[in-house]
Formats: sequence, C-alpha cells, structure tokens
Amino acid sequence: MKILREIGITILIAIAIFILLRFTIQGYEVRYTCMLPNIEEGELIMVSKASYFFSEPKRGDVIVLWPPFKSDTPFIKRVIGMPGENVQVKDGKVFIDGIPLKEEYIKELPHYAMAPKEIPDNEYFVLGDNRNNANDSHYWGTVPRENVIGKAWFIYWPPSKWGIIKHYDYPELAGDGEQETVICSPVGGMT
Repeated sequence: MKILREIGITILIAIAIFILLRFTIQGYEVRYTCMLPNIEEGELIMVSKASYFFSEPKRGDVIVLWPPFKSDTPFIKRVIGMPGENVQVKDGKVFIDGIPLKEEYIKELPHYAMAPKEIPDNEYFVLGDNRNNANDSHYWGTVPRENVIGKAWFIYWPPSKWGIIKHYDYPELAGDGEQETVICSPVGGMT
C-alpha cells in the first residue's frame, strides 16, 4: 500500500510540474528572417510566459506576440516604443519622442520612412531587427498588451547557437529623473 501511495504522489508531483511549466514557458521555432542578424530562421527559442505576469514589457525586450490581425502563428519582434510615446522613422533612423535610437544590433538601417505616430495606452510599437524585411508595427500598427505572449530569453537549438537572447537598453532615452543613484557606505554606517 505504501508503494502505491508513493507512486501516486510522484505522479501528482510530475503532473503539477508539467502544468506549471506549460503555463510559464514554451518553445517556439522561428520562421523567416525578420530578426536577423540576432535570431535566425529555424532556431528554437524558449519563451517565458511568466515574465510579464507582474511587470510590463520593456523597450529592447524581444517578445513573442499575436499580431493585431488574424494569424495562425505568433510573431517575434523587439519592443521599440512604449505607451504614450511618439515614434517616427526617417533618414534611416527610428526616433522616440524626437530622439534617434542607437541600434548597433540591427541588420541594416531602415530604407523606409514613417510619419510620427503616438502609441496608445496599453499598446507597444514593435519592429523586427531585420528592418527592411520585417512585417511589423511600421506596417500594421501597434500591438495591444493582451497580445503579448512572453519574453524570448533563450536559443536552445541548434546546440551551436545555445545562449541567452540579447535584450537592449537605450541610454540615449534616459531623461532627467530616470537615472538611478546608488549609495555605497562601509559596513557599520556612514563615515
């Protein structure tokens, strides 16, 4: 009887772990080349669906999302514009509230222009890293927050490409009041 109870408990624990993992992470295969040079077609990525349970997507995050139109498959894009900001593409650069982004990670500068757009509340402006070959917000508009599936965080196939997916910060957008200060004092208090 004791062995049956232990087997039953083991099975219940395995089921609980499976359910927990299924609701918090998921693997996806990348199709097409919209995220070159950073993520290649055919790579398998792990997406954390739990990343945004208690926080919002941040600029520079690579996310998996449902586009704002009918699609059988989700898309992978980089968050560029945040709610309430103005975004524009001109002269081969993306501008956020008039400030050009420094984007060393993109395949090439965009060969298109986009008039200034204000991003609605609770929506995000997303672009592929392969700017000139990406079906993204410059084409179909912003993405509602509820369409975000999760944060892409790890490439797990092929083994030669294993690694953390790079997310970027944009220090050129840090305005007054956004810079954090850290105070370091010796053990025992101030001297």
